[in-house]
Amino acid sequence: MELRLLPEGKPAFSVEFFPPKDEAGEERLWNSLSTLHSASPDFVSVTYGAGGSTRDRTIRVTAEITSRTKIVTVAHLTCVGSTSREIDEVLEQYRSAGISTILALRGDPTGGPRAQWVSTPGGFDHADQLVARAVEQGFTVGVAAFPDGHPASHGDFNKDVEVLEKKSKLGAQFATTQFFFDVDRYLRLRDRLVELEISMPLIAGILPITNFKQLVRMAELSGTELPSKVVERISQVQDDSAAVRERGIEIAVDLGQRLISEGVPGLHFYTMNSASATMEIVSRLGLR
Repeated sequence: MELRLLPEGKPAFSVEFFPPKDEAGEERLWNSLSTLHSASPDFVSVTYGAGGSTRDRTIRVTAEITSRTKIVTVAHLTCVGSTSREIDEVLEQYRSAGISTILALRGDPTGGPRAQWVSTPGGFDHADQLVARAVEQGFTVGVAAFPDGHPASHGDFNKDVEVLEKKSKLGAQFATTQFFFDVDRYLRLRDRLVELEISMPLIAGILPITNFKQLVRMAELSGTELPSKVVERISQVQDDSAAVRERGIEIAVDLGQRLISEGVPGLHFYTMNSASATMEIVSRLGLR
């Protein structure tokens, strides 16, 4: 199966949205998407909420993005709160909407990534089962990767690599990382995959920092380590929203420049449903 998400000869530029909770949030999403559409992202992804709580809205929004923009849309799919039969139904809904690529994730328990995992009777326990099911049904499948380590692996780098290797053998074709700020950790993961002859492109996730409290909260939820130099640069100006935004853009540009120099196959921006900071970063990096 051919992977068409990544252009040849240059890094891909992609963006991620989450399903809005209300009409005001939905209007913000469409306004942001309209702005980002002008930059022609290579693909757009749409998340599930915590505990699978926004599944129906995810399906609707993902289908509508595909219909409105014709941009390749990657739909998230998790194991949380769904039986295998319900997962098959969601895959069929995606297929009917013209979506052929999914990001297969175990997903976070309702209490967050560090909460105890509770299986759904008749469902899946791990993302590799979801990978196998989606590949079996003809989808192009991506998976998540964690340069700072998955919360469930408790810092065991080799375990994280083994999980990626298994998913690759089951048919996963690309991986998108959680956001990170230490490029050396991304390179360590990428180089280990190369050593093991795992051919999945490792797309780098970047979070444009626009709010200090939001940054800290997201890092705690995801298990991402915040380097002291990043915390220091942002905390110095945390009460000045314009200065936080500018320093956040500078940090993202520094990350992106080094990653591009290292031959990264793509940069994936966690937009938080806002366009302006991502657009500025993409422009400064020369991606568009």
